[in-house]
Amino acid sequence: MSVRDRLSESLDAFPAALARIGIVDRERGQEAFNLAVPVMVTGVFRVLQQVADFAMVGLALGDSAIAGLEIGFQYYFIAFGLALALSSGTISVVSRYRGGDEPERANRAVEQSLWLAIVVAVPLTVGAWRYAEPLVGLLSDDPTVVRYGASYLAVVMLAALPRFWGLIAARALAGAGDTRTPMWVRSVTLPTNVILNAVLIFGVGPAPALGVVGAAAGTVIANVVAAATFIGILLHGRAGVRLPRRPTLELSLVGELVRVSVPEAGTRLSRTLARFPFLFVLGVLGPTALASYGIARRLILLAMMPAWGYATAASTLVGQSVGRGDEQAATAYGWSTTRIALATQLLVAALLAALAPLLARGFGTSAVAETAAFVRVFALGVAGFSVARTLRGALRGAGDTRWPLYGTLLGTYVIRLPVAALALPAGYTLGFDPWSLSVGLGLGLPAVFAAILGGLYVKAAVNTIRFASGGWLAVARASGIGVEPTGPGEN
Repeated sequence: MSVRDRLSESLDAFPAALARIGIVDRERGQEAFNLAVPVMVTGVFRVLQQVADFAMVGLALGDSAIAGLEIGFQYYFIAFGLALALSSGTISVVSRYRGGDEPERANRAVEQSLWLAIVVAVPLTVGAWRYAEPLVGLLSDDPTVVRYGASYLAVVMLAALPRFWGLIAARALAGAGDTRTPMWVRSVTLPTNVILNAVLIFGVGPAPALGVVGAAAGTVIANVVAAATFIGILLHGRAGVRLPRRPTLELSLVGELVRVSVPEAGTRLSRTLARFPFLFVLGVLGPTALASYGIARRLILLAMMPAWGYATAASTLVGQSVGRGDEQAATAYGWSTTRIALATQLLVAALLAALAPLLARGFGTSAVAETAAFVRVFALGVAGFSVARTLRGALRGAGDTRWPLYGTLLGTYVIRLPVAALALPAGYTLGFDPWSLSVGLGLGLPAVFAAILGGLYVKAAVNTIRFASGGWLAVARASGIGVEPTGPGEN
C-alpha cells in the first residue's frame, strides 16, 4: 500500500468513527469529508501564511508593527471578502448547472465571474494605493502603527485582482466536484508566499529588509502566480470546467451571479466593515490589545478553517442535489455536513485553547496572557462559527444568500458592536456636538469577549432556523436552474 493510500485510509477513519457513534450518516459524511479535506488543507496553508506573517513581523518589529499589520489586513480583507462573495455566487451557479447537466452554461458562468472581478477589484486597488495612510489613521492615532499599516496596505492591495481570479477558479472547480486541484495549486503557492515573505521581511541574501512591505510584496507575487496557474488550468479544462475560447458577455448569467453574490457580499461586507469600529475599540484600549486580538485571530483560524472546507462541501452537495431535483438529499447533506464540521472543529479548538500561552510566546508579543485569553474566548465561539458557516454554505448551494445576511446584521450590529462599545472608558464619547453619544462603561476586555461570543452564536441561530424551516428550497425552485423536485423514493 502506498503512502498516499495509507494517508487516505487514515483520514477516512474519522467520518467512519463518527458514523459508528451515530453523529453522521456514513456515506454522506464521507462525501462531505472528501470534498472538504482539500479545501481545509488549502485553508490551513493560508492561515499558516498569515500566522507566519504576524510572527515574523512581530519578531522583527514588535507589537506596533503587528497592530499596523492587523489594521492594514482588515482593509485588504474587504477585497478578499468581495472575492469570496463573487466566488460563492460562482460555486452556487456552477454546481446547480452541473447538477442539471448543463456544463456549457456552467463554463459561461465562470467566464462572467472573471469579468465581474475586474469591475470590482480595480477601483479597490486604486483607492487603497492613494489613500492608505488616512484609511489606517481612522483606526489609530499612534503614528508608528499608522506608518506600518499604511505601508502594508498600499502594496498588498495590488493582490486584489489576482486574488479574485484565483478564488473564482477554485470555487468553479469545487462546484464541479473537484476540490483537489485547488489544493495542489495552493500547496505550492502558499508555502512560496511564506518563503518570499521571510526573505523580504528580514532581508535574506541580496534581498533588502523591507519589514511590513516585504510581507505585502510576497503576498502579491504569490497571488499573481496562483491566479496565472488557475487561469491556465481553466483554459485547458479540468473536471469538465473550461473557459470558453471566445470571450462573451452574457447578461442573464451576470444577473444570476449578481443575484446570488450581492447578499453574500452584503454578509461579508457587513461583517468586515464591522471589524473597523471593533478595531477602534481595541485601539482605544491600547496597541497591545490590538496586537493580542490580531495574533489570537490568526491562531484560532486554524480551528475555524475547517468550516470553510465543509461550507464548500455543503454548497456543492446541496447545490448538485437541488439541481437534480432531489430536495430530500439536499436537506440531508446540509445537516450531515454541519455535524461532521462541528465534530472536527471542536477538537482543534480544544487543542489550541490548551496550548494558548505557548503559542502566544512565538509571536514576540509582550502581552502573552492577554493573547492567550483572546485565543480561549475565540475557542469558546468555535461551535457557533462552525454551525453558522457550514449552514451558510448549504443555503448558498441552493441560492439562498439573504438569510445569512440577516443573521450577520443581527449578530454584528445589534449584539457585537453595542456590547463591545461598553469596553470603552466610562463616559467615552463618540461623535461631535451636538450629535455625540456617551457609550463607554469602562468594562474593558470582558465586554470585548462577550461581544465576540454573542455575535457568533446569534449568526449560528439564524442560519439554523432558516435551514430547519425549509424555506431555502423555495428559493432553489424559483431560480429555474435544474429539474423539477422529486419526492421521497422517486429517484
